[in-house]
Amino acid sequence: MLTDITLGQYFPGTSFLHRMDPRMKISLLFVWIVGIFVFDMPKAYGVFTAATVLLAIISRVPLLTLAKSIKPLWMILVFTLLIHMCGTPGEALFHISVFEFTKEGFMQGFVICLRLALLIFLSSLLTFTTSPLELTDAMESLLSPLKCIGVPAHELAMMMSIALRFVPTLIEETDKIMKAQQSRGVNFESGNVIKRLSSLVPILVPLFISAFRRADELAMAMEARCYRGGEGRTRMKELKVRALDYGACACTVVLMAALVVMKVEGI
Repeated sequence: MLTDITLGQYFPGTSFLHRMDPRMKISLLFVWIVGIFVFDMPKAYGVFTAATVLLAIISRVPLLTLAKSIKPLWMILVFTLLIHMCGTPGEALFHISVFEFTKEGFMQGFVICLRLALLIFLSSLLTFTTSPLELTDAMESLLSPLKCIGVPAHELAMMMSIALRFVPTLIEETDKIMKAQQSRGVNFESGNVIKRLSSLVPILVPLFISAFRRADELAMAMEARCYRGGEGRTRMKELKVRALDYGACACTVVLMAALVVMKVEGI
């Protein structure tokens, strides 16, 4: 289960998405997320799904790896679908005890689950095709206009980048601790809920100790390299918006304009 969590992982490559400016990728991702929630027509969801699959193919990220990004959340998706099926009045599909599952609830729950799945896939594509360093520079650049009101853009971007970078590291550390505890006879899958929660204590304690130790080592390494925040810092590679970025932006604008027409005309 832990090895299926792909948040924060980066897959080097030379695809179109890898070569795009990270600021443009983040901006277009925001536009797509807004579009997924604004355009609630069945055809629009079909367009977004097809476009997401096309982007996944273009990125050349293994489809199995991309599918793993949603695997840890499948229980949440199923629970969301069942809640909508039970709580939405309409034409009954079937009954289980006192619960009535409706057709309208299924349709509404399916739409919500599809939205969540698209958000997860698109966000995963961003982290899969953008290195942590590029994400930091992009976030700092996008937040830089807020410096005039005292927002520490560089520090916020650095915190987000470090958090993303440490997710795979902590997952790997947790997996090692669990295997070490299981080799000593600890069972994490049997017993009632209280027993299962108590069996997590041998994992959480060493995990917290390891996380604090890594954070302290990182702070000492940054201080040893004379890190003093973003004031006066320069970059080895400056971010530049190129023709392919303008092309991606133009395609997104055309797609959103077409969806606006479809919604207004009721197509």
